[in-house]
Amino acid sequence: MTTHTAGGRLHAIADLFRSDIVGGLLLIGGAVAALIWANSPFGHSYEALREFSFGPEALHLHLSVEAWVADGLLAVFFFVVGNELKQEFVHGELRNPRRAMLPIVAAVCGMVVPALIYVGLNATDPDRVSGWGIPMATDIAFAVAILAVVGRYLPPALRTFLLTLAIVDDLGAIVVIAIFYTDHLSFPPMFAAAALLAVFGYLQRGQGPAARLNASALPNWVVYLPLAFAIWALVHASGVHATIAGVAMGLLMRTVPLAGEEESSSHRVEHLLSPWSSGLVLPVFALMSAGVAFEGGLGAVFGDTAALGIMAGLVVGKTVGITGGSWLTTKITSAELSPSLRWIDIAGMSMLAGIGFTVSLLITELSFPGQPGVLAHAKAGVLLASLLATLLAAAVLAARNAHYRSLREARAAR
Repeated sequence: MTTHTAGGRLHAIADLFRSDIVGGLLLIGGAVAALIWANSPFGHSYEALREFSFGPEALHLHLSVEAWVADGLLAVFFFVVGNELKQEFVHGELRNPRRAMLPIVAAVCGMVVPALIYVGLNATDPDRVSGWGIPMATDIAFAVAILAVVGRYLPPALRTFLLTLAIVDDLGAIVVIAIFYTDHLSFPPMFAAAALLAVFGYLQRGQGPAARLNASALPNWVVYLPLAFAIWALVHASGVHATIAGVAMGLLMRTVPLAGEEESSSHRVEHLLSPWSSGLVLPVFALMSAGVAFEGGLGAVFGDTAALGIMAGLVVGKTVGITGGSWLTTKITSAELSPSLRWIDIAGMSMLAGIGFTVSLLITELSFPGQPGVLAHAKAGVLLASLLATLLAAAVLAARNAHYRSLREARAAR
């Protein structure tokens, strides 16, 4: 009886952590704690924790705690997101190419416009213009979490739009880092990772060796866990941001059950990993990533054109680029907006895409080596822009959430 009760409690806790709202609140709590800690008299201990390094040197994995979280732990979240997108592409909203096209084009426009705004404000300053890539990125973890907190009654198509846009945005940002902000890429581990990804995809087909694996008494994790780690480590060694490994494996998951299966491997893994992603990965990621210390006060931040370019790019550029690009695309191509959405929903979601954080902070570090003052102001600009984007998006999306809630209640009353 005791074992049965304990098992029931664990299932209840897991179900609680599967909620986007709970995960979002934990994420926000981690970010707030990081900000307070980093700007407190104990801020040095926060930096010491983030910079503490461990791991095998031989595998090029002697990394700081911050890097293990941002490159390693966050790959689990990206795997869950990639897996969810695969289900949408095969069975859901994105199986219609005319609707799938829209968030992809929107993501591109939402990268180009912020970069142009930044360059416009910093074109004459060679010390700062190199930061043009900073406002291009959307932090998918924070954006999805905020959407969950303020938008319980919003159409599911809006979340799918945001996920697709943010994934394309992240891929674009990774390409920008690889081409413009990386000294060199290592192609042997990149090709090796691609080969192992092909093996991963083949095993998902459930044919040949994969079929024998499924039929054997050997647990699948004994094969897939080392394979997934090897893929991640090789992608990391190649110089490409390692979270791309999580996205790639998620997109390769099988969404159709095999003969004799009650559910597909995609749904099984989603059920298993979602609580860990929401309850552990995202809060720890927020705790290690959001601790930006304000140096020199807000006056110094607003007096720096790098910080102003970042804020204008993320807050204004994302909104104009995504909303305008989406609307224009529907006018000149066959792309279409989901019937369940309105343009004001897209505008609110595009404001939410102005949350920069992880990749923006990464590009900030790469943009201003040897310029600690500009670096500190740029980081503060990312933080302030993300906060402002959150507040603006929350105001719009909360109003839309109330609208959709009243519609649902009206239908239920009939």
